Amino acid sequence: MSNVRIPKYVQLKNELLAWLQEGKLQPGEQFPSENEIAEQFGLSRQTVRQTFGELEQEGWLERIQGKGTFARNPLRRENEQVKTIGIVTTYISDYIFPHIVRGAEAELRSRGYRLLLSSTDNNKEKEMESLQLMTSQPLSGLIIEPTKSAEGNPNLEYFLKLQEKGIPYLMINEKYRELDCPCLKVDDEAGGFAAALHLLDRGHRLIAGFFKRDDLQGVNRLKGFLAAHRKYGSAVSSRHVITFTTEQKREVPYRQAIELLSGNEEERPTAFVCYNDELAVVLMEAVAHCGLRVPEDVSIVGFDDSSLATASGTKLTTLTHPKSAMGEAAAKQLVGMIEQGDIYEDTIFEPVLIRRDSVIDRN
Repeated sequence: MSNVRIPKYVQLKNELLAWLQEGKLQPGEQFPSENEIAEQFGLSRQTVRQTFGELEQEGWLERIQGKGTFARNPLRRENEQVKTIGIVTTYISDYIFPHIVRGAEAELRSRGYRLLLSSTDNNKEKEMESLQLMTSQPLSGLIIEPTKSAEGNPNLEYFLKLQEKGIPYLMINEKYRELDCPCLKVDDEAGGFAAALHLLDRGHRLIAGFFKRDDLQGVNRLKGFLAAHRKYGSAVSSRHVITFTTEQKREVPYRQAIELLSGNEEERPTAFVCYNDELAVVLMEAVAHCGLRVPEDVSIVGFDDSSLATASGTKLTTLTHPKSAMGEAAAKQLVGMIEQGDIYEDTIFEPVLIRRDSVIDRN
């Protein structure tokens, strides 16, 4: 989990906006009181008051003295320019995603846009629900992180609806290959290559790679990992390439790491390349479970340079991810597409290796 969290008032705001978008509260219908909302969500009245203030300022609520607070829908007013941008990501409050969302939010607010957030939990059906919500209302534009991008796009019809309605959209981290839209992403293949090369240069020859196979980030990081071994003329054992899905990410890599480390010492990997920092932390625990140490017995390289990389006793060598800069750049591009009709090519961020304590030389 990331140490950075979406502020409580923003989480509440998105929940209340969902009530309005889903029709749980119709325009003109009285809103629950601040006290009722505070009790329902376990929040302070100050947090609720801050949320109500923003919703009122944006035209979603109307306070009538002596009567109460009533729902409105500013998007339905005639002749008003829509100033709402949706962001659909796999996660919102976990790992690096708060940084991405905050980067986009700050830029959009400065341009006068409202923000509507939705999370798919990396589930295709939830992605469909998020896209249904976004395409069912007036919307200026959309920032989307594809869900399980290596497994195709069963929700193509909703992206076509965006095109039919003339709603600009772009993607972050990856994109569905059949769609012609801008994408802001890390060069994941280069990152996987750099991670493996760093270990090979330091004398490691038995390197295990752990990669997620249901998104293209993991597929490309694995591609780079294998390319580095080819450059070195170093064969990769099939036992030393472990792939897994989102649903398997907590159990399969941990179990496979323990199996590899519990075998013959001559065949035991001296290093791990990990899909991301979150997994690297899990595999550090697997190393400890086997009575071994990082980096003395097993060197580890992560990816994303998240807060997890420096949260434990052994600081993690990792590859960078732009996080907030990606969110900010995505927001700037989307506003350019909306307001000026700008056309963008893909934006590729080059990952940089950050050397810390989790790798030692074997030369």
